[in-house]
Amino acid sequence: MTRRLILSFLALASGLFAQEAKPSQAYAKVLFLGNSITKHGPKADLDWHGNWGMAATAEAKDYVHLVTAGLTDKQGKAPEVSVNNIADFERNHVGYDVGGKLAANLDFKADLIILAIGENVPALKSDESKAAFKTALTDLLKHLKGPQNPTIIVRSCFWANAAKDEVLKQCAAEAGATFVDISALSKDESNYGRAERPYKHAGVANHPGDKGMQGIAEAILKAVK
Repeated sequence: MTRRLILSFLALASGLFAQEAKPSQAYAKVLFLGNSITKHGPKADLDWHGNWGMAATAEAKDYVHLVTAGLTDKQGKAPEVSVNNIADFERNHVGYDVGGKLAANLDFKADLIILAIGENVPALKSDESKAAFKTALTDLLKHLKGPQNPTIIVRSCFWANAAKDEVLKQCAAEAGATFVDISALSKDESNYGRAERPYKHAGVANHPGDKGMQGIAEAILKAVK
């Protein structure tokens, strides 16, 4: 009887350990949708000459490539990645034709989507403007979710903004997406590009530098299951 109980316990324990050791989900296709923090092409008049997340000192040091590297290490295989600047949606979200203008992004059929927007959304100074942004964001997330139901990560604004971040958080919850709060990063001056090297343009300098990009990447990777 005692021997039987011991064997049963060992079998149960083995099963539990096997479950704990089960690898995390592997993502084959990752879609990044953001703004200049995600990707910005060269623009000499802004003193910006890269083609990656603005103010990172190298492509490998922006949050997109850090997240991609982290996923590759985690799952043992590099995912196919699509990186897109959708600042146009931020600035012109009211009545935005998601299905038409973002068709290529939707057709990519990612199984992991990182939505990193908000900074370029005009200030939400009224209930009407908040409602309009929420309607547009809900529609965007509905299209992104589609029939594939991918894992979706929605991060807060790097430049913390209570009104925008609340809408981002609400819409993420309603869409079944994971919300990642990175608002604390902007409170630390060392996370800005201007803290790492001088820039002629204040707008570029106000973007996250290498340390800030690392902070964004770490927050996203922590949220990815």
